[in-house]
Order: sequence, then structure tokens, then C-alpha cells
Amino acid sequence: MPTPPRSFSVSSAGLFRQCPRRWRFRYVEKRPDPPGKPALLGTFVHRVLELLCSEPAGGRTIDRARELAATAWPETHGDADFIALGLDDTAQRQFRWDGWTAIEKLWELEDPAEVDVEATEAKVSATVGGVPFFGIIDRLDSAGDGLVVTDYKTGKAPRPGDVPDKLDQVLLYAAAVENQRGERPSRGRLYFLGNQVVETPVTEEGLNGSVSRFSETWAEVGQACTDDEFDAKVSPLCGWCPYVADCVEGASEVRSRAGRGRLKADAPARTLLGL
Repeated sequence: MPTPPRSFSVSSAGLFRQCPRRWRFRYVEKRPDPPGKPALLGTFVHRVLELLCSEPAGGRTIDRARELAATAWPETHGDADFIALGLDDTAQRQFRWDGWTAIEKLWELEDPAEVDVEATEAKVSATVGGVPFFGIIDRLDSAGDGLVVTDYKTGKAPRPGDVPDKLDQVLLYAAAVENQRGERPSRGRLYFLGNQVVETPVTEEGLNGSVSRFSETWAEVGQACTDDEFDAKVSPLCGWCPYVADCVEGASEVRSRAGRGRLKADAPARTLLGL
């Protein structure tokens, strides 16, 4: 019988809600889940912004960010997951340009030289709603109204109906910070670089809702482990699941979508299933 993990993160909870079967492959069987190009681009951007915000406030300039991007690039370029993408020189240049474009967009959202950064890549380990929580906060700022939890996103800003779900992440981080430090952050915000800032006050109601949903997912994980039943939840995302060849339901969904012309040309499942 599988056992629940020792700690639970926002990404782990999100993956379970997306598809319990994929969660089992990843967290019970410990199969590799190599990041794709968007995830690696996000890692590169996060690394540069981490370095930038670790600089003295007056040194957080676009020119300094450009220098730090050059410094950080070998780390990404030499990463095994990046090498596995097999990008040619032209594609690598485009990758770097896309990364720099996202980094540069930060100045359209704020002037980082005016931010009082308390910590970057801050690890938080706490009990949240009875759940052993672990997370890494991109940035924890000090503002006039208190602590502010900030997280960077390189993807598109969410549709209005998806905003509450996206804000669960920063609210859970806020709950963990309060548990760990005894101080409740005043705000949580998501920086969709190049798009917009999505922000929420940290209220009792907001925290209770996010923590409740997180706890419910944890309970569902525990039940799935007890029963050793992890159902597949088919969706367009099956086309990007690295385990689709070992999932009857997922493979069937992908083949059906391909047959109806509804599977994107760059879906990795095409290669995995020989389509």
C-alpha cells in the first residue's frame, strides 16, 4: 500500500487534482518527470530575478539584470534537462531571448530598486490546516502594510474565472509564513511577467478557503493511498503527460484527439505513442 508523502506542496496538490494517476507515477513510483521548455524557461527567469533581487536596491537595474542573465546562462545551458530538449543554435538563441524578454518586463510592473526585499527563494516548512506543508517563496518583501508574498510567473495571465485557484498558491505561502514566523503577511501577489499583477489581501476568509481546499486534497491523497486507487482524469493535458504510454485511459484520449485533429502538433505524446 502506498504511503502519503512526508510533506505536501502546492505543485503536488495541483498535480493530484489534475490527475491522480499521474500523481501516482510521479510521487509513488518516483518516475522521472522531466521539465519541458516552458518550465526550463521559467527556471532560468526565476534564477536571474533571484540574483537581481539579492543585489543592493540601487544595483537592481536592467543593465545589471543583463549581466546576471549572462552569468546564469551556463547553468541552464549545461543542465541535463535542457540538453535533452535538443535545441539547435537558433532555437537556443530564441530561448534566451524569450527569457530576457520576460525578465525585462519586470520593470513594467515595478521598479525593483524601490522594493524592500527581505528574502528570495525563501523555504517555508510548516503545518497548514493539519497538513505538513513545504514551499519555496520566490520573494518575501517588506512594505508599509507588512510582509508581501510575491511569486513570478512566465506564463500567460489567467482568465478571470481561474484567478481564485491561482491565488491559492500565495495564500498557502502566507499561511505557512504565519505558522513559521507568527506574522501574517498583508498581501499575496502573482507577477505574470509581461502581462499583469494579480494581487489579493491576506484575509481570514481567504486563508480559510485556500487551506480548506489544500486539506481536502491531502485527505484525498491519503484515501487514494489507502485504497491504492489512483484514477486517471483524461483531458487535453494527456498530450503532455510523460507517462501516457503506460496509461490506457490517457493513451486512448490522446489517440482520439489525434484522430479528430484536436491534438496539437507539438504534443510530446505524439512521439511517445508513435502518432
